[in-house]
Amino acid sequence: MQRNYLLSLLLVCLSISAVRSQALSTYDLSCEHKVNPLGLDVAQPRLSWKIKADGNNMLQTAYAIQVATTPAFSRKSLVWDSGKQNAGTSVLLPYQGDALTSGQRYYWKVKVWDNKGRESDWSAPAYWETGLLKTADWTAQWIEPEQEEMRDGPALFLRKDFNLDRNIASARAYVTAHGLYELYLNGERVGDQVFTPGWTVYNERLQYQVYDVTEQLKRGDNAVGIALGDGWYRGSLAWSDNWGIYGKRLGALCQIEVTYTNGRKATIITDANWKGTSDGPIILNSIYNGETYDARKEMPGWSTAGFDDSSWKAVKVTDDAKDVIIATQTVPVRKVQEISPIKIWRTPNGTLVADFGQNLVGWMRLKGTAPAGTEVTIRHAEVMDKFGEFYTENLRAAHAMLKYTFKGQGEESYEPRFTFMGFRYIAVEGFPGELKPENITAVVIHSDMKPTGSFECSNPLINQLQHNIVWGQKGNFLDVPTDCPQRDERLGWTGDAQAFCRTAAFNMDVSAFFTKWLQDLSADQRADGGVPFVIPNVLGGQGVSAGWGDVATIAPWTMYQVYGDKGFLETQYPSMKAYVDYIREKAGDSHLWTGGSVFGDWLYYKPKMTNHTEPDGYTNPDMIATMFFAYSADLVSKAANVLGKNEDAVLYSELYGQIKQAFQDNYITASGRVASDSQTSYVLALMFDLMPEDMKSKAAQHLVSDIQRRGNHLSTGFLGTPYLCHVLSDNGHTSVGYDLLLQETYPSWLYPVKMGATTIWERWDGQKTDSTFQDKGMNSFNHYAYGAIGDWMYRVVAGIEIGEPGYKQICIQPHPDNRLEYAKAGFDSSYGEIASGWELKDGQLTVTVSIPPNTTALIELPGANANGTRANDRNIRDNTDLKNVQEVGGKLQMEVGSGRYVFTYPFQ
Repeated sequence: MQRNYLLSLLLVCLSISAVRSQALSTYDLSCEHKVNPLGLDVAQPRLSWKIKADGNNMLQTAYAIQVATTPAFSRKSLVWDSGKQNAGTSVLLPYQGDALTSGQRYYWKVKVWDNKGRESDWSAPAYWETGLLKTADWTAQWIEPEQEEMRDGPALFLRKDFNLDRNIASARAYVTAHGLYELYLNGERVGDQVFTPGWTVYNERLQYQVYDVTEQLKRGDNAVGIALGDGWYRGSLAWSDNWGIYGKRLGALCQIEVTYTNGRKATIITDANWKGTSDGPIILNSIYNGETYDARKEMPGWSTAGFDDSSWKAVKVTDDAKDVIIATQTVPVRKVQEISPIKIWRTPNGTLVADFGQNLVGWMRLKGTAPAGTEVTIRHAEVMDKFGEFYTENLRAAHAMLKYTFKGQGEESYEPRFTFMGFRYIAVEGFPGELKPENITAVVIHSDMKPTGSFECSNPLINQLQHNIVWGQKGNFLDVPTDCPQRDERLGWTGDAQAFCRTAAFNMDVSAFFTKWLQDLSADQRADGGVPFVIPNVLGGQGVSAGWGDVATIAPWTMYQVYGDKGFLETQYPSMKAYVDYIREKAGDSHLWTGGSVFGDWLYYKPKMTNHTEPDGYTNPDMIATMFFAYSADLVSKAANVLGKNEDAVLYSELYGQIKQAFQDNYITASGRVASDSQTSYVLALMFDLMPEDMKSKAAQHLVSDIQRRGNHLSTGFLGTPYLCHVLSDNGHTSVGYDLLLQETYPSWLYPVKMGATTIWERWDGQKTDSTFQDKGMNSFNHYAYGAIGDWMYRVVAGIEIGEPGYKQICIQPHPDNRLEYAKAGFDSSYGEIASGWELKDGQLTVTVSIPPNTTALIELPGANANGTRANDRNIRDNTDLKNVQEVGGKLQMEVGSGRYVFTYPFQ
């Protein structure tokens, strides 16, 4: 066999430094999935680090951790010294030192040893800081300013002067609110977070934030101020008269702990000595309807010492609960990006419009000069209609409007505080003179999750699709995973989160984000185990729907798989089990969940907006419910096994088997057809392993036939779409998955891209080929669920797959297709950067792989042995970096350690 048909293996290694600390070191230290967090309330915080190492095949063999109350790590300040521990664990090691105390900063550092006999230096110190660990630590009192209980009312303001009579060593502010808040000290805004304290199940879980305010306080006279907005607590949510769900009065709780340089302490708290007013510049604030701001009513210096607050009113001290207050679990919402307009023009009807080139979530910053009393109105829209006019009908009842009145004092700058919009376009009325790009800036806000994934290929439409997926996640991960960010909804729909959570975890680090939201799910779970449609549940006594409620099992299992964090399963297991037990009670001895699907395969393909007709994508909802019942039972069994709950593992495994048998008896024909004969019916049956073994290939072929009969188009909805291409590739039909991915006509992923989309649409045809729109009552242009295809792009096209939870072992299994010249993806895992990419050129396939230290990988090279490469080829056999090389199903499979690997070989 000629050498040019052999596998050419290139091992690209880092040069080995002569300095030990450069050859082996640690970086990216984190605590509870966060970097240097303030305000933890975890008794045993879990510590993680990543490793840099020269050379291949690096594994950690030991570690040592020190924790101290000072960065010098003096013997007196040490609270835990682990000593050298012979273990390879580098992710989520629990603190095992002295009991933690409230308001204390703990510094920690780590060093590691590896399998090559190397010892690292100590890492640079990281830290965490505890919050107020006991309810009794809160000496502050809940206060409320005088206010009218009203919908879409004015923002409220609170203030207090105080004196600090010594030099300040450190100071912390612990703050929360009923409503949204902004904290001010001595005239300056504290922190860069927005939409605090976040959205939780407020009556059971109310987060507080911790701020280091050392630099904002001074010896002598000081002042503290708090601005309050309605937010999710008192604001309008969902439809009709649904407002003030958690309460109709806004209030605040603030405790500032000051430590002087002599060690003494002072505490400033919310109490009866504060004053409040509603007579400020924010006349109206509403998440859905926007903000009205009159700059003539501003109160210069209102949060500075000595401000004349004689017209302000005394506050009311209340006995609102403190035992529901918890430390912040998620990442903060922040201003993340600013975008300038790409075009300003007037429509045929004369409307002044600006286009920012990207459907985004956030608000506008307006700058300008105008006489006092000049009012500017800004409206927001996602799209322009076919006639080139501003289109807002899909916002339904949401006004999404800003009104700003100038004070007439030179150049003025305004941006709102307690509202957000989903928009690409704005319409401006009343602006004096010519509107220029420097007058308007779009401010992008979302939960500040660290980007962790990247995907790129040779097809620019696919790259735009990936862009749209990421921006859909940005816009809808605003403290909770919402369905849409623009209309009168913006709720935490469970079905959307279930469909997208795996893709979300590729694009960004969502560990802390889902930690918080899943615990809200547990808090809002019904007493009978049913899971509401939305979390937090602001829709009241709604039912339970298959594929929506199953987020209770699917999301924790997904997070455990991605991050290797058993804490997700330990915390959520009671919820997971209760949900499956709820369905089991409904199904009874039949093991069929009849009536369990309210939404079916939501927004499946329909040729027209009419009732079910052929040939559409309809799938029997009772069958859908039973299939998800089986899947959730299986996941509970797996979770129980991980947690050592052996009896439950057996119980729910047996339940899964019983449901599977009932499904086969009731919904599968002897010819391997599944009831409804729809794409989703085959997708779910195969994905959840419900088909008899001898019928799987037939079912897969029925799915392929349906796709091809439709001219390589899909017909799935929210429940079938996330798994569609996975089922095809898992059953030997990857090329058909590519047919769907690359399809450019409706219905497809690339149809919206071709229509100019910059985010994922709610419907396959939100905008039709004639540029008219779908049903205005439900037609979001920023709705991430169908972006779940991103998961397949990472895992199958590029080939990054989980071998062991948390990517401790990695599977690299790319699936090239001749319709792409190249594809590549990267993922920053808990252990470091994983990369997998391939390129087809001149009949040669080059696969490039990077594996991070302290992990191993199983690499599968597609088509390698079919093209003449064998496991006993000399350059494979003699390479000591490759282990257990074997030929499996047309692929060459091998085990490798950390390092960078490049393989080149003929490929047809």
